[in-house]
Amino acid sequence: MTEPIRIANCSGFYGDRVSAAREMVEGGPIDVLTGDWLAELTMLILARTRLKRPGGGYARTFVSQMEQVMGACLERGIKVVSNAGGLDPDGCADAVAEVADKLGLAPKIAYVRGDDLMPRMSDLVGERKLRNFETGEPIGDGSQYLTANAYLGCWGIVDALNGGADIVVTGRVTDAAVVCGPAAWRHGWSRTDWNRLAGAVAAGHVIECGAQATGGNYSFFKEVPGMARIGFPWAEIANDGSSVIGKHDGTGGEVSVGTVTSQLLYEIGGERYLGPDVTTRFDTIQLEQVGRDRVRMHGIQGEPPPETLKVCLNRLGGYRNEMNVFLTGIDIDEKAALMEDAFWQACPVSREDFDQVVTRVVRTDKTDPPSNEEATAIWRISVKDGDEKKVGRLFSNAVTELALASVPGFFGNSPSGARPFGVYEPALIDAALVPQQVVDRGAEARTVDSVIPSAPAAVEVETAPAVPVPCGRTRRVPLGEVYGARSGDKGGNANLGVFARGYESWAWLDEFLTVDRLRELLPELLEMPIDRYRFPLLRSLNFVVHGLLEEGVAASTRHDAQAKSLGEWLRARQVDIPESLLS
Repeated sequence: MTEPIRIANCSGFYGDRVSAAREMVEGGPIDVLTGDWLAELTMLILARTRLKRPGGGYARTFVSQMEQVMGACLERGIKVVSNAGGLDPDGCADAVAEVADKLGLAPKIAYVRGDDLMPRMSDLVGERKLRNFETGEPIGDGSQYLTANAYLGCWGIVDALNGGADIVVTGRVTDAAVVCGPAAWRHGWSRTDWNRLAGAVAAGHVIECGAQATGGNYSFFKEVPGMARIGFPWAEIANDGSSVIGKHDGTGGEVSVGTVTSQLLYEIGGERYLGPDVTTRFDTIQLEQVGRDRVRMHGIQGEPPPETLKVCLNRLGGYRNEMNVFLTGIDIDEKAALMEDAFWQACPVSREDFDQVVTRVVRTDKTDPPSNEEATAIWRISVKDGDEKKVGRLFSNAVTELALASVPGFFGNSPSGARPFGVYEPALIDAALVPQQVVDRGAEARTVDSVIPSAPAAVEVETAPAVPVPCGRTRRVPLGEVYGARSGDKGGNANLGVFARGYESWAWLDEFLTVDRLRELLPELLEMPIDRYRFPLLRSLNFVVHGLLEEGVAASTRHDAQAKSLGEWLRARQVDIPESLLS
Protein backbone atom coordinates (compact mmCIF):
# COMPACT_ATOMS: atom_id res chain seq x y z
CA MET A 1 0.00 0.00 0.00
CA THR A 2 1.32 3.42 -0.94
CA GLU A 3 2.11 6.03 1.69
CA PRO A 4 -0.23 9.08 2.04
CA ILE A 5 0.54 11.96 -0.29
CA ARG A 6 0.74 15.46 1.19
CA ILE A 7 -0.72 18.03 -1.22
CA ALA A 8 -0.32 21.70 -0.31
CA ASN A 9 -2.27 24.73 -1.49
CA CYS A 10 -0.65 28.11 -2.18
CA SER A 11 -3.50 30.06 -3.84
CA GLY A 12 -7.23 30.36 -3.37
CA PHE A 13 -7.83 32.94 -6.12
CA TYR A 14 -6.01 35.07 -8.69
CA GLY A 15 -4.54 37.74 -6.42
CA ASP A 16 -3.85 35.61 -3.34
CA ARG A 17 -0.66 35.93 -1.28
CA VAL A 18 2.29 35.65 -3.67
CA SER A 19 4.66 34.46 -0.92
CA ALA A 20 2.44 31.47 -0.11
CA ALA A 21 4.21 29.15 -2.56
CA ARG A 22 7.55 29.75 -0.88
CA GLU A 23 5.94 29.41 2.56
CA MET A 24 4.50 26.00 1.68
CA VAL A 25 7.70 24.71 0.07
CA GLU A 26 10.04 25.94 2.78
CA GLY A 27 7.75 25.63 5.82
CA GLY A 28 7.51 21.85 6.02
CA PRO A 29 7.48 18.61 4.05
CA ILE A 30 5.09 18.38 1.10
CA ASP A 31 4.87 16.14 -1.97
CA VAL A 32 2.81 18.36 -4.28
CA LEU A 33 2.28 22.11 -4.52
CA THR A 34 -1.09 23.15 -5.94
CA GLY A 35 -3.28 26.22 -6.09
CA ASP A 36 -6.52 27.51 -7.55
CA TRP A 37 -6.46 30.66 -9.67
CA LEU A 38 -9.72 30.33 -11.63
CA ALA A 39 -12.97 31.68 -10.24
CA GLU A 40 -15.79 32.11 -12.75
CA LEU A 41 -15.10 35.84 -12.66
CA THR A 42 -11.41 35.23 -13.34
CA MET A 43 -12.17 33.72 -16.74
CA LEU A 44 -13.89 36.97 -17.72
CA ILE A 45 -11.01 39.04 -16.33
CA LEU A 46 -8.50 36.99 -18.31
CA ALA A 47 -10.57 37.34 -21.47
CA ARG A 48 -10.67 41.12 -21.15
CA THR A 49 -6.95 41.21 -20.32
CA ARG A 50 -6.19 39.18 -23.43
CA LEU A 51 -8.18 41.60 -25.59
CA LYS A 52 -5.97 44.44 -24.35
CA ARG A 53 -2.69 42.51 -24.26
CA PRO A 54 -1.97 39.41 -26.35
CA GLY A 55 -0.60 36.69 -24.11
CA GLY A 56 -2.62 37.88 -21.11
CA GLY A 57 -4.82 34.81 -20.85
CA TYR A 58 -3.13 33.15 -17.86
CA ALA A 59 -2.33 34.01 -14.23
CA ARG A 60 1.05 35.72 -14.32
CA THR A 61 1.48 35.59 -10.54
CA PHE A 62 1.88 31.82 -10.79
CA VAL A 63 4.89 32.33 -13.06
CA SER A 64 6.39 34.70 -10.48
CA GLN A 65 5.86 32.08 -7.78
CA MET A 66 7.57 29.45 -9.91
CA GLU A 67 10.62 31.69 -10.12
CA GLN A 68 10.72 31.69 -6.30
CA VAL A 69 10.34 27.94 -5.69
CA MET A 70 11.16 25.98 -8.85
CA GLY A 71 14.69 25.10 -7.77
CA ALA A 72 13.60 23.89 -4.33
CA CYS A 73 10.75 21.86 -5.81
CA LEU A 74 13.04 20.05 -8.24
CA GLU A 75 15.64 19.43 -5.55
CA ARG A 76 13.08 17.94 -3.15
CA GLY A 77 10.98 16.08 -5.73
CA ILE A 78 7.90 18.27 -5.17
CA LYS A 79 5.46 18.14 -8.07
CA VAL A 80 3.57 21.30 -9.05
CA VAL A 81 -0.02 21.18 -10.39
CA SER A 82 -1.75 24.44 -11.23
CA ASN A 83 -4.85 25.62 -13.10
CA ALA A 84 -3.18 29.01 -13.64
CA GLY A 85 -3.13 28.32 -17.39
CA GLY A 86 -6.60 29.86 -17.56
CA LEU A 87 -7.44 30.62 -21.18
CA ASP A 88 -3.90 29.92 -22.39
CA PRO A 89 -2.26 26.89 -20.75
CA ASP A 90 0.18 26.67 -23.70
CA GLY A 91 1.37 30.23 -23.10
CA CYS A 92 1.58 29.71 -19.35
CA ALA A 93 3.72 26.59 -19.84
CA ASP A 94 6.01 28.55 -22.18
CA ALA A 95 6.35 31.34 -19.60
CA VAL A 96 7.27 28.80 -16.91
CA ALA A 97 9.84 27.29 -19.29
CA GLU A 98 11.36 30.76 -19.79
CA VAL A 99 11.74 31.08 -16.02
CA ALA A 100 13.40 27.66 -15.91
CA ASP A 101 15.88 28.69 -18.62
CA LYS A 102 16.64 31.89 -16.72
CA LEU A 103 17.36 29.86 -13.57
CA GLY A 104 19.39 27.25 -15.42
CA LEU A 105 16.89 24.51 -14.58
CA ALA A 106 15.32 21.83 -16.77
CA PRO A 107 11.99 20.65 -15.35
CA LYS A 108 9.68 18.52 -17.45
CA ILE A 109 6.65 20.70 -18.08
CA ALA A 110 3.31 19.41 -19.31
CA TYR A 111 0.01 21.14 -19.87
CA VAL A 112 -3.60 20.02 -20.18
CA ARG A 113 -5.92 21.64 -22.69
CA GLY A 114 -9.20 20.84 -24.42
CA ASP A 115 -11.50 22.79 -22.11
CA ASP A 116 -11.67 25.85 -24.41
CA LEU A 117 -14.79 25.51 -26.58
CA MET A 118 -14.61 28.92 -28.26
CA PRO A 119 -13.00 27.61 -31.48
CA ARG A 120 -15.91 25.15 -31.77
CA MET A 121 -18.76 27.41 -30.64
CA SER A 122 -20.36 27.83 -34.06
CA ASP A 123 -20.59 24.07 -34.63
CA LEU A 124 -21.62 23.24 -31.06
CA VAL A 125 -24.41 25.80 -31.08
CA GLY A 126 -25.52 24.89 -34.59
CA GLU A 127 -25.74 21.22 -33.63
CA ARG A 128 -27.54 22.10 -30.36
CA LYS A 129 -24.80 20.47 -28.28
CA LEU A 130 -24.64 23.21 -25.60
CA ARG A 131 -27.57 23.40 -23.21
CA ASN A 132 -28.52 25.84 -20.48
CA PHE A 133 -27.53 24.47 -17.07
CA GLU A 134 -30.87 25.30 -15.42
CA THR A 135 -33.46 24.81 -18.18
CA GLY A 136 -31.80 22.32 -20.54
CA GLU A 137 -32.69 24.53 -23.50
CA PRO A 138 -30.07 24.71 -26.29
CA ILE A 139 -27.80 27.77 -26.31
CA GLY A 140 -29.05 29.79 -29.27
CA ASP A 141 -26.32 32.27 -30.16
CA GLY A 142 -22.64 31.52 -29.75
CA SER A 143 -21.35 34.79 -31.20
CA GLN A 144 -22.01 36.80 -28.04
CA TYR A 145 -19.60 34.88 -25.79
CA LEU A 146 -16.09 35.90 -24.79
CA THR A 147 -15.24 32.60 -23.10
CA ALA A 148 -16.62 29.06 -23.12
CA ASN A 149 -14.72 26.55 -21.00
CA ALA A 150 -15.73 23.09 -19.88
CA TYR A 151 -14.78 21.96 -16.38
CA LEU A 152 -12.41 19.06 -16.95
CA GLY A 153 -11.59 16.40 -14.40
CA CYS A 154 -8.37 14.97 -13.01
CA TRP A 155 -7.35 12.29 -15.51
CA GLY A 156 -5.38 14.56 -17.81
CA ILE A 157 -3.33 15.58 -14.76
CA VAL A 158 -2.84 11.91 -13.86
CA ASP A 159 -1.61 11.19 -17.38
CA ALA A 160 0.83 14.12 -17.27
CA LEU A 161 2.25 12.95 -13.93
CA ASN A 162 2.50 9.37 -15.19
CA GLY A 163 4.52 10.80 -18.08
CA GLY A 164 7.07 12.17 -15.63
CA ALA A 165 6.01 15.83 -15.55
CA ASP A 166 7.49 17.93 -12.77
CA ILE A 167 5.11 20.85 -13.42
CA VAL A 168 1.59 20.46 -14.78
CA VAL A 169 -0.32 23.51 -16.00
CA THR A 170 -4.02 23.24 -16.86
CA GLY A 171 -6.79 25.40 -18.19
CA ARG A 172 -10.29 25.18 -16.71
CA VAL A 173 -10.44 22.09 -14.53
CA THR A 174 -12.58 21.72 -11.43
CA ASP A 175 -11.06 23.30 -8.34
CA ALA A 176 -10.66 19.90 -6.69
CA ALA A 177 -9.05 18.26 -9.76
CA VAL A 178 -5.62 19.71 -8.98
CA VAL A 179 -5.75 17.75 -5.70
CA CYS A 180 -7.60 14.67 -6.88
CA GLY A 181 -5.20 14.19 -9.82
CA PRO A 182 -2.01 13.84 -7.75
CA ALA A 183 -3.78 11.56 -5.26
CA ALA A 184 -5.08 9.27 -8.02
CA TRP A 185 -1.61 9.26 -9.63
CA ARG A 186 0.28 8.40 -6.43
CA HIS A 187 -2.11 5.64 -5.35
CA GLY A 188 -2.83 4.22 -8.80
CA TRP A 189 -6.60 4.54 -8.47
CA SER A 190 -8.92 3.44 -11.26
CA ARG A 191 -11.61 5.62 -12.76
CA THR A 192 -14.29 3.72 -10.85
CA ASP A 193 -12.73 3.94 -7.39
CA TRP A 194 -15.70 6.08 -6.39
CA ASN A 195 -15.11 6.27 -2.64
CA ARG A 196 -11.41 7.00 -2.95
CA LEU A 197 -11.97 9.65 -5.59
CA ALA A 198 -14.78 11.17 -3.53
CA GLY A 199 -12.48 11.42 -0.53
CA ALA A 200 -9.87 13.24 -2.62
CA VAL A 201 -12.47 15.60 -4.07
CA ALA A 202 -13.69 16.46 -0.56
CA ALA A 203 -10.10 17.12 0.53
CA GLY A 204 -9.58 19.25 -2.57
CA HIS A 205 -12.71 21.22 -1.82
CA VAL A 206 -11.42 21.97 1.68
CA ILE A 207 -7.99 23.25 0.65
CA GLU A 208 -8.87 24.80 -2.75
CA CYS A 209 -9.60 28.21 -1.20
CA GLY A 210 -6.32 28.41 0.65
CA ALA A 211 -6.50 30.06 4.05
CA GLN A 212 -10.28 29.67 4.29
CA ALA A 213 -9.47 26.21 5.68
CA THR A 214 -7.10 27.55 8.33
CA GLY A 215 -9.22 30.28 9.93
CA GLY A 216 -9.84 32.73 7.09
CA ASN A 217 -13.44 34.01 6.87
CA TYR A 218 -14.24 31.84 9.90
CA SER A 219 -17.17 32.86 12.09
CA PHE A 220 -15.36 32.10 15.35
CA PHE A 221 -12.18 33.97 14.37
CA LYS A 222 -11.79 35.32 17.93
CA GLU A 223 -10.82 31.81 19.04
CA VAL A 224 -8.14 31.44 16.36
CA PRO A 225 -4.51 32.33 17.20
CA GLY A 226 -2.29 34.22 14.80
CA MET A 227 -5.10 35.57 12.63
CA ALA A 228 -2.99 38.50 11.44
CA ARG A 229 -0.92 36.12 9.28
CA ILE A 230 -2.44 32.68 8.91
CA GLY A 231 -0.83 29.76 7.15
CA PHE A 232 -2.07 27.86 4.12
CA PRO A 233 -3.42 24.29 4.29
CA TRP A 234 -2.37 20.89 3.07
CA ALA A 235 -4.24 17.61 2.70
CA GLU A 236 -2.51 14.28 3.40
CA ILE A 237 -4.54 11.80 1.36
CA ALA A 238 -4.31 8.07 2.08
CA ASN A 239 -4.76 5.17 -0.32
CA ASP A 240 -8.33 4.58 0.90
CA GLY A 241 -9.36 8.20 0.15
CA SER A 242 -9.40 9.35 3.76
CA SER A 243 -7.33 12.40 4.53
CA VAL A 244 -5.87 14.57 7.24
CA ILE A 245 -6.20 18.32 6.75
CA GLY A 246 -3.40 20.31 8.35
CA LYS A 247 -1.01 23.23 8.07
CA HIS A 248 2.67 23.74 8.70
CA ASP A 249 3.62 23.98 12.37
CA GLY A 250 4.39 27.45 13.64
CA THR A 251 2.09 29.26 11.21
CA GLY A 252 -0.90 31.36 12.24
CA GLY A 253 -4.48 30.19 12.18
CA GLU A 254 -5.86 26.78 13.03
CA VAL A 255 -7.21 23.63 11.45
CA SER A 256 -10.20 22.42 13.44
CA VAL A 257 -13.45 20.59 12.87
CA GLY A 258 -15.02 24.05 12.80
CA THR A 259 -12.75 25.54 10.12
CA VAL A 260 -13.02 22.41 7.97
CA THR A 261 -16.80 22.25 8.34
CA SER A 262 -17.04 25.91 7.43
CA GLN A 263 -15.07 25.40 4.23
CA LEU A 264 -16.97 22.24 3.29
CA LEU A 265 -20.13 24.37 3.23
CA TYR A 266 -18.61 26.92 0.85
CA GLU A 267 -20.28 27.22 -2.57
CA ILE A 268 -22.14 23.90 -2.49
CA GLY A 269 -25.70 22.79 -3.13
CA GLY A 270 -27.21 19.55 -1.92
CA GLU A 271 -25.81 16.28 -0.66
CA ARG A 272 -24.59 15.25 -4.12
CA TYR A 273 -21.56 17.32 -5.17
CA LEU A 274 -21.39 16.71 -8.92
CA GLY A 275 -18.05 16.59 -10.68
CA PRO A 276 -16.53 15.20 -13.88
CA ASP A 277 -14.72 12.37 -12.05
CA VAL A 278 -17.13 11.38 -9.30
CA THR A 279 -20.29 12.49 -7.53
CA THR A 280 -19.19 13.11 -3.96
CA ARG A 281 -21.75 12.46 -1.24
CA PHE A 282 -21.24 15.32 1.19
CA ASP A 283 -23.79 13.75 3.53
CA THR A 284 -21.29 10.94 4.23
CA ILE A 285 -18.35 13.12 5.29
CA GLN A 286 -17.19 12.52 8.85
CA LEU A 287 -14.70 14.73 10.68
CA GLU A 288 -12.49 14.00 13.67
CA GLN A 289 -9.96 16.20 15.46
CA VAL A 290 -6.90 13.96 15.71
CA GLY A 291 -4.38 16.49 16.98
CA ARG A 292 -3.51 20.14 17.07
CA ASP A 293 -4.21 21.57 13.60
CA ARG A 294 -5.03 18.08 12.30
CA VAL A 295 -8.53 17.02 11.21
CA ARG A 296 -9.24 13.60 9.74
CA MET A 297 -11.89 13.28 7.02
CA HIS A 298 -13.20 9.76 6.49
CA GLY A 299 -16.20 7.65 5.55
CA ILE A 300 -16.68 9.64 2.35
CA GLN A 301 -18.55 7.82 -0.38
CA GLY A 302 -18.97 8.47 -4.07
CA GLU A 303 -21.24 7.69 -6.98
CA PRO A 304 -20.64 7.78 -10.75
CA PRO A 305 -20.43 11.29 -12.22
CA PRO A 306 -22.99 12.67 -14.65
CA GLU A 307 -22.44 12.07 -18.37
CA THR A 308 -22.17 15.81 -18.92
CA LEU A 309 -19.60 18.47 -18.10
CA LYS A 310 -20.42 21.90 -16.75
CA VAL A 311 -19.40 24.79 -19.02
CA CYS A 312 -18.55 28.33 -17.91
CA LEU A 313 -19.84 30.83 -20.48
CA ASN A 314 -19.07 34.54 -20.20
CA ARG A 315 -20.47 37.28 -22.39
CA LEU A 316 -20.57 41.05 -22.31
CA GLY A 317 -23.84 42.18 -20.80
CA GLY A 318 -23.66 45.88 -21.64
CA TYR A 319 -22.66 48.90 -19.55
CA ARG A 320 -23.32 49.94 -15.97
CA ASN A 321 -22.91 52.92 -13.69
CA GLU A 322 -23.88 53.79 -10.15
CA MET A 323 -23.94 56.67 -7.72
CA ASN A 324 -24.05 56.89 -3.92
CA VAL A 325 -25.65 59.98 -2.40
CA PHE A 326 -25.16 60.32 1.34
CA LEU A 327 -28.25 61.38 3.31
CA THR A 328 -27.37 62.97 6.63
CA GLY A 329 -29.20 63.56 9.87
CA ILE A 330 -32.98 63.46 10.24
CA ASP A 331 -35.78 62.95 7.68
CA ILE A 332 -33.86 60.19 5.87
CA ASP A 333 -36.93 58.62 4.20
CA GLU A 334 -38.12 61.99 2.91
CA LYS A 335 -34.66 62.88 1.62
CA ALA A 336 -34.41 59.55 -0.22
CA ALA A 337 -37.83 60.04 -1.81
CA LEU A 338 -36.87 63.54 -2.95
CA MET A 339 -33.60 62.27 -4.47
CA GLU A 340 -35.46 59.60 -6.41
CA ASP A 341 -38.02 62.09 -7.75
CA ALA A 342 -35.45 64.77 -8.55
CA PHE A 343 -33.14 62.36 -10.35
CA TRP A 344 -35.79 61.13 -12.76
CA GLN A 345 -36.91 64.66 -13.53
CA ALA A 346 -33.29 65.61 -14.26
CA CYS A 347 -32.39 62.51 -16.28
CA PRO A 348 -33.12 62.79 -20.04
CA VAL A 349 -33.58 59.00 -20.17
CA SER A 350 -36.73 57.63 -18.54
CA ARG A 351 -36.57 54.81 -16.02
CA GLU A 352 -38.32 52.50 -18.48
CA ASP A 353 -35.69 53.13 -21.16
CA PHE A 354 -32.85 51.60 -19.13
CA ASP A 355 -32.41 47.83 -19.27
CA GLN A 356 -32.22 47.73 -15.47
CA VAL A 357 -32.54 50.24 -12.65
CA VAL A 358 -31.98 49.39 -8.98
CA THR A 359 -32.34 51.94 -6.18
CA ARG A 360 -31.76 51.27 -2.50
CA VAL A 361 -31.72 53.20 0.73
CA VAL A 362 -28.98 51.81 2.97
CA ARG A 363 -29.72 52.78 6.58
CA THR A 364 -26.30 53.09 8.18
CA ASP A 365 -27.38 56.13 10.24
CA LYS A 366 -27.83 56.09 14.02
CA THR A 367 -30.09 57.97 16.39
CA ASP A 368 -28.34 60.86 18.15
CA PRO A 369 -25.17 60.20 16.14
CA PRO A 370 -21.87 60.89 17.93
CA SER A 371 -19.95 61.33 14.65
CA ASN A 372 -20.63 62.73 11.20
CA GLU A 373 -20.19 59.29 9.64
CA GLU A 374 -22.76 57.75 11.99
CA ALA A 375 -25.28 60.38 10.91
CA THR A 376 -25.33 59.19 7.29
CA ALA A 377 -27.46 56.82 5.26
CA ILE A 378 -26.97 56.15 1.54
CA TRP A 379 -29.28 56.48 -1.44
CA ARG A 380 -27.78 54.26 -4.13
CA ILE A 381 -28.83 54.09 -7.77
CA SER A 382 -27.45 51.55 -10.25
CA VAL A 383 -28.29 51.46 -13.96
CA LYS A 384 -27.49 49.05 -16.79
CA ASP A 385 -28.00 49.31 -20.52
CA GLY A 386 -26.54 48.25 -23.83
CA ASP A 387 -26.11 51.90 -24.81
CA GLU A 388 -22.90 53.23 -23.30
CA LYS A 389 -24.02 56.85 -23.68
CA LYS A 390 -27.14 56.34 -21.56
CA VAL A 391 -25.29 55.02 -18.53
CA GLY A 392 -22.34 57.32 -19.08
CA ARG A 393 -22.67 61.07 -19.49
CA LEU A 394 -26.47 61.23 -19.47
CA PHE A 395 -26.66 59.39 -16.15
CA SER A 396 -23.70 61.18 -14.58
CA ASN A 397 -24.90 64.66 -15.53
CA ALA A 398 -28.35 64.00 -14.05
CA VAL A 399 -26.79 63.11 -10.69
CA THR A 400 -24.23 65.90 -10.67
CA GLU A 401 -26.65 68.73 -11.39
CA LEU A 402 -28.61 67.92 -8.24
CA ALA A 403 -25.69 68.88 -6.00
CA LEU A 404 -27.03 72.32 -5.11
CA ALA A 405 -30.69 71.73 -5.85
CA SER A 406 -31.90 68.83 -3.75
CA VAL A 407 -31.53 67.61 -0.17
CA PRO A 408 -29.68 69.48 2.59
CA GLY A 409 -26.22 68.14 3.34
CA PHE A 410 -25.88 66.63 -0.15
CA PHE A 411 -22.59 64.90 -0.86
CA GLY A 412 -21.64 61.78 -2.72
CA ASN A 413 -19.07 60.00 -4.83
CA SER A 414 -18.73 61.09 -8.44
CA PRO A 415 -20.11 58.59 -10.97
CA SER A 416 -17.22 56.66 -12.46
CA GLY A 417 -18.50 56.60 -16.02
CA ALA A 418 -19.96 53.75 -18.03
CA ARG A 419 -18.21 50.44 -17.37
CA PRO A 420 -18.70 47.25 -19.36
CA PHE A 421 -19.90 44.28 -17.34
CA GLY A 422 -19.94 40.58 -17.99
CA VAL A 423 -22.64 37.96 -17.54
CA TYR A 424 -21.85 34.42 -16.43
CA GLU A 425 -23.99 31.61 -17.80
CA PRO A 426 -23.51 27.96 -16.83
CA ALA A 427 -24.19 25.35 -19.49
CA LEU A 428 -23.86 21.59 -20.05
CA ILE A 429 -22.18 19.53 -22.75
CA ASP A 430 -21.81 15.79 -23.22
CA ALA A 431 -18.48 14.68 -21.78
CA ALA A 432 -17.80 12.60 -24.89
CA LEU A 433 -17.50 15.84 -26.90
CA VAL A 434 -14.69 17.27 -24.74
CA PRO A 435 -11.63 14.98 -24.62
CA GLN A 436 -8.61 16.25 -22.74
CA GLN A 437 -5.31 16.82 -24.49
CA VAL A 438 -2.07 16.36 -22.57
CA VAL A 439 1.05 17.93 -24.03
CA ASP A 440 4.62 17.47 -22.86
CA ARG A 441 6.30 20.65 -24.06
CA GLY A 442 7.97 19.98 -27.38
CA ALA A 443 6.06 16.73 -27.97
CA GLU A 444 2.84 15.69 -29.65
CA ALA A 445 -0.45 15.93 -27.75
CA ARG A 446 -2.06 12.75 -26.49
CA THR A 447 -5.78 12.37 -25.83
CA VAL A 448 -7.37 11.41 -22.53
CA ASP A 449 -11.05 10.52 -22.63
CA SER A 450 -13.35 12.65 -20.45
CA VAL A 451 -16.04 9.94 -20.37
CA ILE A 452 -15.98 7.99 -17.11
CA PRO A 453 -17.21 4.36 -17.31
CA SER A 454 -20.31 3.90 -15.20
CA ALA A 455 -20.36 1.27 -12.48
CA PRO A 456 -22.76 0.57 -9.61
CA ALA A 457 -22.14 2.37 -6.35
CA ALA A 458 -23.86 1.44 -3.12
CA VAL A 459 -23.91 4.35 -0.69
CA GLU A 460 -24.77 3.91 2.97
CA VAL A 461 -25.19 7.12 4.93
CA GLU A 462 -24.24 6.96 8.60
CA THR A 463 -26.84 8.32 10.98
CA ALA A 464 -26.01 11.16 13.32
CA PRO A 465 -26.60 10.71 17.06
CA ALA A 466 -30.24 11.36 17.96
CA VAL A 467 -30.60 13.89 20.75
CA PRO A 468 -33.69 15.71 22.03
CA VAL A 469 -34.25 19.28 20.94
CA PRO A 470 -33.23 21.59 23.81
CA CYS A 471 -36.05 23.56 25.37
CA GLY A 472 -36.65 25.55 28.56
CA ARG A 473 -35.76 29.15 29.27
CA THR A 474 -34.43 31.18 26.38
CA ARG A 475 -32.42 34.34 25.95
CA ARG A 476 -32.53 36.73 23.00
CA VAL A 477 -29.03 36.88 21.52
CA PRO A 478 -27.44 37.00 18.07
CA LEU A 479 -27.67 33.63 16.33
CA GLY A 480 -23.89 33.80 15.92
CA GLU A 481 -23.39 33.44 19.67
CA VAL A 482 -23.79 29.70 19.06
CA TYR A 483 -23.72 29.06 15.31
CA GLY A 484 -21.20 29.59 12.53
CA ALA A 485 -21.89 30.31 8.87
CA ARG A 486 -20.15 30.46 5.51
CA SER A 487 -21.66 31.94 2.36
CA GLY A 488 -20.64 32.53 -1.23
CA ASP A 489 -21.70 32.79 -4.86
CA LYS A 490 -22.75 30.11 -7.33
CA GLY A 491 -23.31 32.09 -10.52
CA GLY A 492 -26.44 34.14 -9.96
CA ASN A 493 -27.32 32.12 -6.86
CA ALA A 494 -25.93 32.39 -3.35
CA ASN A 495 -25.29 29.60 -0.90
CA LEU A 496 -25.54 30.01 2.85
CA GLY A 497 -24.24 27.25 5.09
CA VAL A 498 -24.92 27.25 8.83
CA PHE A 499 -23.25 24.86 11.27
CA ALA A 500 -23.47 23.85 14.91
CA ARG A 501 -20.55 22.64 17.01
CA GLY A 502 -22.47 20.09 19.07
CA TYR A 503 -25.34 17.68 18.46
CA GLU A 504 -27.70 19.39 20.91
CA SER A 505 -27.24 22.74 19.18
CA TRP A 506 -27.62 20.94 15.83
CA ALA A 507 -30.97 19.45 16.90
CA TRP A 508 -32.25 22.93 17.80
CA LEU A 509 -30.91 24.49 14.59
CA ASP A 510 -32.46 21.79 12.42
CA GLU A 511 -35.89 22.41 13.93
CA PHE A 512 -35.59 26.20 14.13
CA LEU A 513 -34.03 27.34 10.87
CA THR A 514 -36.62 26.54 8.22
CA VAL A 515 -36.84 28.31 4.86
CA ASP A 516 -39.67 30.47 6.17
CA ARG A 517 -37.62 31.40 9.25
CA LEU A 518 -34.65 32.28 7.05
CA ARG A 519 -36.84 34.62 5.00
CA GLU A 520 -38.12 36.17 8.20
CA LEU A 521 -34.59 36.81 9.46
CA LEU A 522 -33.26 38.03 6.10
CA PRO A 523 -36.15 39.98 4.54
CA GLU A 524 -34.22 40.63 1.31
CA LEU A 525 -34.79 36.95 0.50
CA LEU A 526 -38.59 37.12 0.75
CA GLU A 527 -39.23 36.81 -2.98
CA MET A 528 -36.36 34.42 -3.71
CA PRO A 529 -36.76 30.66 -4.31
CA ILE A 530 -34.71 28.87 -1.63
CA ASP A 531 -33.59 25.24 -1.37
CA ARG A 532 -32.73 23.76 2.03
CA TYR A 533 -30.36 20.82 2.51
CA ARG A 534 -29.45 18.90 5.67
CA PHE A 535 -26.02 17.49 6.57
CA PRO A 536 -26.51 15.81 9.97
CA LEU A 537 -23.01 14.30 10.13
CA LEU A 538 -21.57 17.79 9.69
CA ARG A 539 -24.26 19.27 11.99
CA SER A 540 -25.02 21.70 9.19
CA LEU A 541 -27.70 23.16 6.96
CA ASN A 542 -27.13 24.63 3.52
CA PHE A 543 -29.48 27.04 1.75
CA VAL A 544 -29.27 27.90 -1.94
CA VAL A 545 -30.89 31.27 -2.70
CA HIS A 546 -31.78 31.46 -6.37
CA GLY A 547 -31.31 34.74 -8.23
CA LEU A 548 -29.97 36.81 -5.33
CA LEU A 549 -26.88 37.81 -7.34
CA GLU A 550 -28.84 38.49 -10.54
CA GLU A 551 -26.65 37.50 -13.52
CA GLY A 552 -23.55 36.65 -11.48
CA VAL A 553 -20.82 38.49 -9.65
CA ALA A 554 -19.70 40.65 -12.59
CA ALA A 555 -23.24 41.87 -13.23
CA SER A 556 -24.73 42.02 -9.73
CA THR A 557 -25.88 45.38 -8.39
CA ARG A 558 -25.71 44.18 -4.79
CA HIS A 559 -23.18 45.88 -2.54
CA ASP A 560 -21.77 42.41 -1.79
CA ALA A 561 -21.85 40.86 -5.26
CA GLN A 562 -20.37 37.53 -4.08
CA ALA A 563 -22.62 37.02 -1.03
CA LYS A 564 -19.55 36.70 1.20
CA SER A 565 -21.29 38.56 4.03
CA LEU A 566 -24.67 36.82 3.86
CA GLY A 567 -23.77 34.34 6.60
CA GLU A 568 -22.48 36.99 8.97
CA TRP A 569 -25.66 39.02 8.45
CA LEU A 570 -27.67 35.98 9.52
CA ARG A 571 -25.43 35.47 12.55
CA ALA A 572 -26.08 39.07 13.62
CA ARG A 573 -29.87 38.57 13.77
CA GLN A 574 -31.20 38.16 17.29
CA VAL A 575 -33.32 35.12 18.13
CA ASP A 576 -34.51 33.34 21.28
CA ILE A 577 -32.02 30.54 21.98
CA PRO A 578 -32.31 28.05 24.86
CA GLU A 579 -30.04 29.09 27.70
CA SER A 580 -28.68 25.54 27.91
CA LEU A 581 -26.95 26.17 24.54
CA LEU A 582 -25.39 29.45 25.65
CA SER A 583 -23.16 28.10 28.38
